[in-house]
This record gives sequence, C-alpha cells and structure tokens, in this order.
Amino acid sequence: MFLPQEIIRKKRDAIPLTPAELSHFIGGVVDGAVSEGQIAAFAMATLLKGMSIDECVSLTLAMRDSGEILGWIGLPGPVVDKHSTGGVGDLVSLVLGPLVAACGGFVPMISGRGLGHTGGTLDKLESIPGYNTTPDAETFRRTVRDCGVAIIGQTTSLAPADKKIYAVRDITATVESIDLITASILSKKLAAGLDFLVMDVKCGNGAFMNNLDDAQALARRIVEVANGAGMRTSALITDKNQPLASSAGNALEVREAIEFLKTGQANPRLREITLTLSARMLLVSGLASDMPSAMEKLESALSSGRAAEIFEKMVHHLGGPSNILETYQSLLPIAQTHLDVPSPEEGFIIRMDTRDLGLAVVALGGGRTRVEDQINHSVGIVFHAALGTAVTKNQPLATIHAADRSSAEAAAQALLRHIHIGDTAPLKTPNILETME
Repeated sequence: MFLPQEIIRKKRDAIPLTPAELSHFIGGVVDGAVSEGQIAAFAMATLLKGMSIDECVSLTLAMRDSGEILGWIGLPGPVVDKHSTGGVGDLVSLVLGPLVAACGGFVPMISGRGLGHTGGTLDKLESIPGYNTTPDAETFRRTVRDCGVAIIGQTTSLAPADKKIYAVRDITATVESIDLITASILSKKLAAGLDFLVMDVKCGNGAFMNNLDDAQALARRIVEVANGAGMRTSALITDKNQPLASSAGNALEVREAIEFLKTGQANPRLREITLTLSARMLLVSGLASDMPSAMEKLESALSSGRAAEIFEKMVHHLGGPSNILETYQSLLPIAQTHLDVPSPEEGFIIRMDTRDLGLAVVALGGGRTRVEDQINHSVGIVFHAALGTAVTKNQPLATIHAADRSSAEAAAQALLRHIHIGDTAPLKTPNILETME
C-alpha cells in the first residue's frame, strides 16, 4: 500500500520515486484521496529536490493517464503540434496550425487563455463571432479530420490531474518547478494523442524564463522527457525582449494573423519564428527531409492561399463565419478610441519592457486580473517601431486601441515608461537563440 505522506517523505529526502508510487499518488489527486495540503507538500518537495528524467517521465505518463487519451487512427498524415511557453503578441499558433495542415500534417491544438502578462490563443479566437473553443469531442475530431487543424481549449477529460495540481501550484509558490512545468505541458500533449511536438521556449524580459540558462534547462528537460515518453520532440529557444507581432490584443492579433495568411507578409520577427517552428514540425514528423524543402513547402502553402483557406474552413467548422477571410475587417470588434503615442525624443529604441507592455494591454481590458473577468476583445496596442528602430521626435511609437479616452491615456503613459530611447542603436540579437533536437 502506498501512503501519500510516505511518497512525499521520499521526495523530501531526495529518494527516487518509482512509477508505481507516482501513478498511485496521481490517482489519489484525481479521486480525492490525496488532499490539497499533500499536493502542496509534494509540489514543494519536487521544486526543492527535483526529479530524475525517469521520475519526470513516470509523473508525466501518470498525469496523461489520469483522463481520456485521444486516438487518431486512420488519419493520412502525422499528428503534430507546437507549444509555446507564452508571450506578448504571440499569434504564431493562428498561422502555424493552418500552415502545417496545408503541408499534410494534422494538428489537434489544445491551447490556453491569457496568463498574467501573456495573451491567450483561445481569447484571440473568441474575438471571432461564433467561434467555439469548447466543442464536443466529435466536433473536435471531425474538424481535425476535415480541416487538418482544430484549435480548442483543454477539456475536463484530458489530464484532469494537471488542472488540480496546477491550481495548488499557483497559490504555493511552486509554479517555477521545471519538472512540474514539464509534466504539466507534456501530459496534455500526450493526452491529445500527438506523435510529434515542437516546443517554443521563450527567453527574455517578456517571458516566464527571462534568462538563457533557465530557458535552456526547461527546453532540455522537455525534449528529454517527451522523447522518453515516446513523443518525438524538438525545441527552439526564441527571443522575447519585445512583442513578437506588430500588435498585442485579441482582435488586433487575429487581424494580423489573417493578413499574414492572405498575403504571406508579416513583420520579420513574426515571419521568421512562425516559419521556422512550422518547418521544425515538418522535419520532426517526416513531412520534409531537410530545412530548405520544409521552407519551400511552407512558402507554397502561403502563396497559393491553401493555408488561409484551411484557417477559414476551421473557423467555420467551429461555429464561426464561413467567409472570415473577406469579412474580418467588419466582423472583428473595433475599439471606440484610438490614440497615437508620439516619441518624446529622437534616437533609437534601446529597450522594450515587454512584460509591462503586456500588462498595459491587460489594464486596457484585454486580459484578466481575476478568473471571472470579462475580456474586451477590441482593445490593445499596435506597435509602429521595433527594438533598434531609429525614431524622430513626435514619430508615432504605437497606437492605443481603448474603450475610452481615459484608459487610452493611461496606457499611453505606461507605454512611454516602458519603451526606452537612447542615442546608440543596441546590438542586434537573433530571433532564434538555440535549437534542441
């Protein structure tokens, strides 16, 4: 018999836990035999003592097995997905999913809502009238089968242990545990029935991992554990010292994503990272043999309009309009107030406090400070200058999209505090810092 307190004691004393012990503990989390206090003690012991690769694989598989595991038998292509650790202006999933589907992949993407200063893919998609982020299982399966991609939220049946453990971690200062982060991410991806995964681990002042050492440690652990659990995985570490897209805010980012899909054009950061992540997905899943052929397939999917058509088809399958590519300008919500923010001086943009810029969008109503908060999908910021850009005095740095003048002015003041201008251009850093196979 496995007692929860004995499992906690072993972890506290850095004694390796067996697969059977971890499976029993996670089973107790789901059926209530393990209390919140015991979950908290286990999480803190794991944060302080860490886990071996084998322990983390066993924990991940136990969390996967705590609920339903989707199967995708009969699909004429690999089942593959991408996961990001979160960022400001990170609309990559909206473009990447249809792109990879247009190249032969099947992408059952389980996405999340905004967390802290970061935007959420589900919140963005819910700015499209009628889009259902919580469809029934049959609609989800049919959409993946018919469109090649479906972007929805986590259901209650997928990895339910993760939801319970995360709720406790969030209030016990144990969110930062790399082992628990890894198990949380991968248990949901494995439950979604993936064969292949590409991770986008963000690094910088707008990321949860704000230094390269921490980002490398997380990326390395995710790759090792995922492969140990039977899901072939690679990871990119990408720069997050400025917003990724040219906009931050739900409907604004959907507009930018649709224009990227329709024209193939986007700001260089967004385009490079989106295409590189997509290419890694083609490579890891065997849909391309090398990077040049992967990029050629992706460029063809963009220029031919196939990726854009798949996005439109997915939106319609999940309850949205059938013609979003033509009607998005009028259908997506538009903020009542627009306010340009002029540069106070001439010089170069030398630093952007990305986390604080994300919080400015939250303050506008574009994110939540409490779970029950309602989001204003129309608000946000459109950036007219990037890190390293030369600006003249009074040149617009950004445009605030707000519900009223007072909130627009407050956001403008925040933006001026968090976009820093100096006399000398900063050294250019790469958008992609490292690749881990």
